[in-house]
Amino acid sequence: MVELLWLVPALPLAGFVILVLAGRRMGEPAAGWIATLMVTASFVVSCVAFVGLVGLEDHVFVQTLFTWIPAGDFLVDIGLYLDPLSGVMILFITGISALIHLYSIGYMHGDANFSKFFIYLNLFVFSMLVLVLGDNLLLTFLGWEGVGACSYFLISFWFTKPANASAGKKAFVTNRIGDWGFLVGIFMVFFTFGSLNYSDFLPEAGGLAQTTATFIAVMLFIGAIGKSAQLPLSVWLPDAMAGPTPVSALIHAATMVTAGVYLLSRINPIIAVSADWVPMLIAWTGAITALLAATVAVAQNDIKKVLAYSTVEMLGFMFMGVGIGAYWTAIFLMVVHAFFKALLFLCAGSVIHGMHENQDMRVMGGLRVLMPVTFLAYLAGWFSLAGIPPFSGFFGKDEVLTYAFQENKALWVVGVIAAFLTAVYIGRQAFMVFFGEERWPQYIARLGTATPAMVEATAAADEAAIAAEEAADEGGFDEVDDVEFHPVPEGFRPHESPWLMTLPLVVLAVLSVVGGLLNLPFPKSMHYLEKWLEPVFEGSAVKLELSSGTIVGLLVFSTVVALIGTAFAAAVWLRGRIDARRFQPALFVNAWYYDSALSRFVAGPGTDAFESTASFDRTVIDGAVNGVGGVATRAGQALRQTQSGYVRRYALGIGIGSLLILAFMFTRVVG
Repeated sequence: MVELLWLVPALPLAGFVILVLAGRRMGEPAAGWIATLMVTASFVVSCVAFVGLVGLEDHVFVQTLFTWIPAGDFLVDIGLYLDPLSGVMILFITGISALIHLYSIGYMHGDANFSKFFIYLNLFVFSMLVLVLGDNLLLTFLGWEGVGACSYFLISFWFTKPANASAGKKAFVTNRIGDWGFLVGIFMVFFTFGSLNYSDFLPEAGGLAQTTATFIAVMLFIGAIGKSAQLPLSVWLPDAMAGPTPVSALIHAATMVTAGVYLLSRINPIIAVSADWVPMLIAWTGAITALLAATVAVAQNDIKKVLAYSTVEMLGFMFMGVGIGAYWTAIFLMVVHAFFKALLFLCAGSVIHGMHENQDMRVMGGLRVLMPVTFLAYLAGWFSLAGIPPFSGFFGKDEVLTYAFQENKALWVVGVIAAFLTAVYIGRQAFMVFFGEERWPQYIARLGTATPAMVEATAAADEAAIAAEEAADEGGFDEVDDVEFHPVPEGFRPHESPWLMTLPLVVLAVLSVVGGLLNLPFPKSMHYLEKWLEPVFEGSAVKLELSSGTIVGLLVFSTVVALIGTAFAAAVWLRGRIDARRFQPALFVNAWYYDSALSRFVAGPGTDAFESTASFDRTVIDGAVNGVGGVATRAGQALRQTQSGYVRRYALGIGIGSLLILAFMFTRVVG
């Protein structure tokens, strides 16, 4: 059964080819169904291959398809590497991607580029599968670049809006910075081991010199922070929500952003022999990113932007898990996060669909009655992200915090503060969207319903809203005039989404509830995921040595923190007992001004520095090269004058030369 592994990436690729050739003729909804069926078939084959992997004694299967690059000693195959880690990855990648494809058929209904959207989705899934299944670093990099290119196409899919086009370019350029580190790391691995195959160099990593291991680990870490949106390269992911909501779910939950965590987990033997400060660098990068992202999420009013910063935060927790050596906890959190974050984004898309494309949470309220299926599904995602037992997010996040408590108390404190803020911001979103008074009627009364002129002005209104957000003063956007409200049709009333959109919500809600069963803290016999991944991290992972009483105490403490955070959110944003503006300072609204400061730097000193570098390259580097060439050219032109082609001149030259030689010899004899 495991021999069918090649079909896992081949099926989405086939869907991509079919849609490129005939997608436009198929039209809607046929193109969407073809894409969905291909990814669903890939999930079925993934399950079959996974069962076959379980039956193998060493749980490793390598399938070489053909030779890609034969160049002397440098040989790279197109091969697939299935082990416990990649086996887990392909299951949730294909499974959740299939649900997102199904959801997209309903969400993208009526879009002029319906088939093109599914072309990009299928190519995205294929690229991600190449990334996690590639048996060598170069093939992983090929998939890495594939998801980067597809993210540009998908984030800027509605590129007629300037904000969407800018977000796509921002994601593409920011990821290129991280890719530089990945490429340098690949070069160093080949120079060190003479091979890029995981099965060749990872078993030999234990014999590496610490300096070499440190260099490789740091370079690959730079690649990871770019793809997984960690500081200082985190700025692209919040803007990625500019694309269609299914894209946000796909990028933020199941695919692209998890690539960095996967890469660091894959090279764990190299990290294990690197300098002690490297794991701490990884862990503290994740912890600081998580804390800052959580503070920003508390102050956002766009329903998708809250979830975008939440993704940055959760990725920070995963990096904490990797940095403290608890690799399997990072993978556990990655899996359950895929469940509940995909659910939350798709619920947000359902709300936006029901609210006629309005995303500002301040124009919502009371939607639990009008959108009951979406609300019930959202509950599972809400409680999972907040860390309330027995939902899956509680088990995933608290495994990381438990190991952090053992390895580094300061990391644990930062993690607990971030966890408290998580319960606050997701509770705030739930109360603003689904509870309280219905606020959209007052905006309809003030702005009226849609007219042709208002519809034409929507794009200009979007740009004005973005400009207002960037120039926000103290207190955020709590004034009525700052609220962004798109015109709605006459007789508008929020409504539930069609079954194509609600069915994936139900499935993901169930997974968000039961996902924790993959690895319950008690008893040890239920540590299924930890035991399954143990061979991948053997010799690199830390062991949990805390007593059962301590572990129970930490779990209870985390639960209390989550409940207090939820209660606090209810007091502020549901009952209004405290002025909400106190918790939305301009510093948080504007994401600590990091993004704007970075933009000003790039547009000012950064541009000047780049232009100076280009000028230095033109005048000094190119000038030196061109100067040497010019001297050689002029010398050749001068020397060419002596090569006239007349024999008499050559004879005269020989004669003169002979006389000079004789004169020289005569002077030497006389002397």
